[in-house]
Amino acid sequence: MDRPVISPDVSLTQDESFVATSHRGLTYPFGERVPGIGEAIEIARGVRWIRLPVPGPLNHINCWLLDDGGATTAVDTGLNIGEAVEAWRALLAAEPLAGRPVGRVICTHFHPDHAGLAGWLCRKFQTRLWMTRGEWLTLRVLTAEARDSVPDEQIAFWRAAGWDAEQIAEASAGGFGRMRQMIAPLPLSYRRIVDGERIAIGDDAWRVVTASGHCPEHACLLNEAEGVLIAGDQVLPRISSNVSLGLTEPEADPLGEWLASIDKLMTLPGDLLVLPAHGEPFTGLHVRLAALRDEHLKRLDILAAHLAEPRRAVDCFGRMFRRKIEGDMIGLATGETLAHLRRLEVEGRAVREVRDGVWWYRAA
Repeated sequence: MDRPVISPDVSLTQDESFVATSHRGLTYPFGERVPGIGEAIEIARGVRWIRLPVPGPLNHINCWLLDDGGATTAVDTGLNIGEAVEAWRALLAAEPLAGRPVGRVICTHFHPDHAGLAGWLCRKFQTRLWMTRGEWLTLRVLTAEARDSVPDEQIAFWRAAGWDAEQIAEASAGGFGRMRQMIAPLPLSYRRIVDGERIAIGDDAWRVVTASGHCPEHACLLNEAEGVLIAGDQVLPRISSNVSLGLTEPEADPLGEWLASIDKLMTLPGDLLVLPAHGEPFTGLHVRLAALRDEHLKRLDILAAHLAEPRRAVDCFGRMFRRKIEGDMIGLATGETLAHLRRLEVEGRAVREVRDGVWWYRAA
């Protein structure tokens, strides 16, 4: 399994010019208003916005409470940390949730800031967890995988990307499979959701729209009647989602899947109110999707030109990122760079050669 990173949701690929201009054309209907800890803001009929703390640069995750008759459906849950648990307790004790059970828990995907407290909420309310099969199985595998020593396969993967002995030793010091620490114990069963399914929640129907690249089978939820899209990490207003190639499936093409998912989401109405996992609710879906697509296409062109001479993944950091790559960032940077290199391979623009266990890429 891949070594967890501090902020698996956030891409390192955006440069300063992209950050400054990428959200041009978006509208933020609620301005600077954001919910405080323990507060729920109603932002659409039957939809409430809550915000839970996340350590590090992400700072927060947005979760959503949907009216479901006499109960509430929770969409995403926050990390398994004390501050998030206390925020939930404050929410559950105050109006409008006081006395109302959580009738079901839906997680958009397996990442710990989205599913970390799913098991805690399900046990507390004796309710079911709803996820796509790809996300559920990935979550189960990663929380089951924990050991003191890093497997030889993982070390070989790091070496293939061009890591030196010091970087491998530093990454190996924390053991392997640390995701378990960020996820409350999970229930042993779940309710599978699938692309195109319509879920009745209260008086509304929410259609499941799946996407991939950031994770195997991310579920967005679309309320077509009200014009609301719960986007999770699939569409963020000011940052890009991480798209990485890792040890679990080293021949995959996550960036190709990400770009195909953008095309799929482009078929949705452009005037939806988009509810992202990080940042503020916005309108301008098509504008944002185009910016996310163009960012990656730009990176691919830059990287292809850089491969006039053979390069390892670590040799490409200077072209991929506008920041110094060090410490825990090297894992995230490696995954993103390999995803872009793999896309160039699939497109026939690059060739990979293996020398003494190291992957070298050159322009085709």
